[in-house]
Amino acid sequence: MARDFHDFKYLTFDVVGTLIDFEGGIKASLAEIAAEAGTSIDGEEALRLYRQARYSEDADLFPDDLARVYMVIAPALGLPAEERYALRLRDSVASWKAFDDSAEALAELAKTHRLVAMTNARRWALDHFEKRLGSPFFAAFTADDTGTEKPDPAFFEQVFEFVATKGASKDDILHVAQSQYHDIGISRKLGLTNCWIERRHAQDGYGGTIEPDSFTKPDYHFPSMAAFASAVKEALPNTH
Repeated sequence: MARDFHDFKYLTFDVVGTLIDFEGGIKASLAEIAAEAGTSIDGEEALRLYRQARYSEDADLFPDDLARVYMVIAPALGLPAEERYALRLRDSVASWKAFDDSAEALAELAKTHRLVAMTNARRWALDHFEKRLGSPFFAAFTADDTGTEKPDPAFFEQVFEFVATKGASKDDILHVAQSQYHDIGISRKLGLTNCWIERRHAQDGYGGTIEPDSFTKPDYHFPSMAAFASAVKEALPNTH
């Protein structure tokens, strides 16, 4: 049985895919390029190709790696394999939108918990994302800060070390994320309580996120950040 929400001092969040709509951002940018080239793309096919290209051995840190990814997937999508378009896809990150419920949900959750960002994105990208999210984080960890990416346990260990400096431990953390591969599976192995935000609950497949070797049943499961924030508010009515 899942623990009570008041048991946690910290809510740690995956950002890209959980709070920021990276799939929508990628599809919109590629569709724009396709329109200029006089063609069109299938968005889900584009995400499938992205997923295959993104998780290769020569991948760079995200989102800088989007330029390389574009050059890999452009021919299969019938798009011009030109550097200017590759850089456009990378730079489109600065205008990617948050999910409609993200900022409001985070503002609500910040009333009862300390919020910590844990993102595989580089710091320059998080700077843009934070503005769209209302700058709600007590602390933030990026690939630049940790030198690694989730699901590497070393990423999580640095967060554990941080909360320890505040007199807390991983038992005080509820980890919130949409990626089974990057977050839910590894958080379970590390002994964290976790919450799965199933952003693709109305769609088939894993979209732009790598498929896990096996599914991990989360401690909490919600279809959106709005539903999660509502559940926390209902459970902790006297703190609002």
